[in-house]
Amino acid sequence: MLPLPRIFPVRAGHRRSGHVRPALLARLLPVLLIVAPAVLPGTAATAPGAEPGAEAPPPPRNGWHHPLPGSAVSRPFAPPTSAYGPGHRGVDLSGVPGATVAAADAGVVGYAGQLAGRPVVSIEHAGGLRTTYEPVRPTVEAGRRVAAGQPIGVLEAGHPGCAAPACLHWGARRDADYLDPLALLGAVEVRLLPWDAAAPVGS
Repeated sequence: MLPLPRIFPVRAGHRRSGHVRPALLARLLPVLLIVAPAVLPGTAATAPGAEPGAEAPPPPRNGWHHPLPGSAVSRPFAPPTSAYGPGHRGVDLSGVPGATVAAADAGVVGYAGQLAGRPVVSIEHAGGLRTTYEPVRPTVEAGRRVAAGQPIGVLEAGHPGCAAPACLHWGARRDADYLDPLALLGAVEVRLLPWDAAAPVGS
């Protein structure tokens, strides 16, 4: 710790100057530079657990969270031509078996279990919106309220047409209309993987 400078009182009868002596200012400056950041309000601080100088991560856009952060799109959304027509009713996100899958937004778990031989989790959100996640071994139960970004299950391998070790099929639907789930995330950077157009049409 730097020694505090000695400040001498002004003798009675001496006229006080409106200027600080240069020599005294030079001695005070190092102390002020050390003390000021600790006492001034609004000083930026490093988040607990973060490395010094590291910036805090930006908040999620629109309140929505990516269900499989760091993944790439192995197959994009392709809206069906009709209610039962061909298309790809969601996006496939590359991953690895055992990866944690999170709820994209707050809601109530509508289904969690086996459906047509594969594990599926669906969440009911506000405004008639539903999101689905498969193949995902659920760690939540139907009827449970979940928060955005909360873990809901574990990714498993075996999704049809997936070239990665595992793929998360993430779907979104408002009432009877299928939506591109990536549009829910807002303006985010999306990585696309090469996709074979001859791959079988999935759900």
